[in-house]
Amino acid sequence: MDDTSSNKPLHNDFSDLSTDMLHAVMELVSDGIWDWNANTGFVYRNPGWYEMLGYPRHSLENSVFTWESVIHPEDYPRVMVVFDDYICQRTPQYQAEYRCRKADGTYLWVEDRGYVIARNPDNSVARMVGAHRDIHTRKCSIEQLQRRNRSLEALVAERTLELSRVNQQLQLQLDENRSLAERDSLTRIANRYRLEKTLLEECARAERFRQPLALVAMDIDDFKPINDRYGHGVGDQTLVQVVEHLDACTRPGDLLARWGGDEFMVVLPKSSLATAKALAERVRLTIKEVPAVGDVKVTLSLGVVERRLGESPAALMERADQALYRSKAAGKDGVSE
Repeated sequence: MDDTSSNKPLHNDFSDLSTDMLHAVMELVSDGIWDWNANTGFVYRNPGWYEMLGYPRHSLENSVFTWESVIHPEDYPRVMVVFDDYICQRTPQYQAEYRCRKADGTYLWVEDRGYVIARNPDNSVARMVGAHRDIHTRKCSIEQLQRRNRSLEALVAERTLELSRVNQQLQLQLDENRSLAERDSLTRIANRYRLEKTLLEECARAERFRQPLALVAMDIDDFKPINDRYGHGVGDQTLVQVVEHLDACTRPGDLLARWGGDEFMVVLPKSSLATAKALAERVRLTIKEVPAVGDVKVTLSLGVVERRLGESPAALMERADQALYRSKAAGKDGVSE
């Protein structure tokens, strides 16, 4: 079945089937089924789905984020490309094979098939159903055959082990270098590179699942006089103190990053403008606790924006910067949107 019939909301081949009957039919040909109401965000998963992965029945959140969380990190980008291509009607069907994390921490290979059965007037997805099938045994059998076919493996086992040790050391070094490359050397928070990468990912996720996303831009008021009067060492110490207070205000899942100089940004996934404004005001008040540098009081100006549908990361950052500028123009030590 392809998605061509789903352009007519609920006026398709499934219109004569009740939800219970639809689920019953799907259970006959699958190990686990799911039913996503994209307009409400609710996802139904049948008991078979939980049993397949070893979780207690209905023990996980009924949302798309549960699905995201169990996909193996190495498979996730590939699966999302296939999923996006289908729901945006660039491909006629959705089918993917990937690993899902079980309750015991191991991974199970599944085949995932899904069909859009209703769309909204704007052609966005209204409802989509799908089925998971356990293909772990087949996948493992294929892997075993591949291992048997590597007839020269035993002859180079010792060399392979040695290379493996070297690779582990190299991987550790690469991981450390990657971490350093994404961290600001002074404040140890995320740098501009990681900010741009994270914002790109979060904008894609917000667009895909129609979730809110907010961004807060911040700038220390009158920071230049601190450097000019007391030296860059004192200026650096002030930046570190400011970051400690900023970090105390952010939530798990938020990303605090240094944009450059005395400018910072906070990415707030799944957050509305109101949530971002509340956090920004809390930040503004918290920064007042930073000791004054000589006769210079440390305050922040902040700009808050919520992402618009279809808005690019660059456009979102530009609007946040404009909101920050309005806060500066309004007299500093304030929050503007």
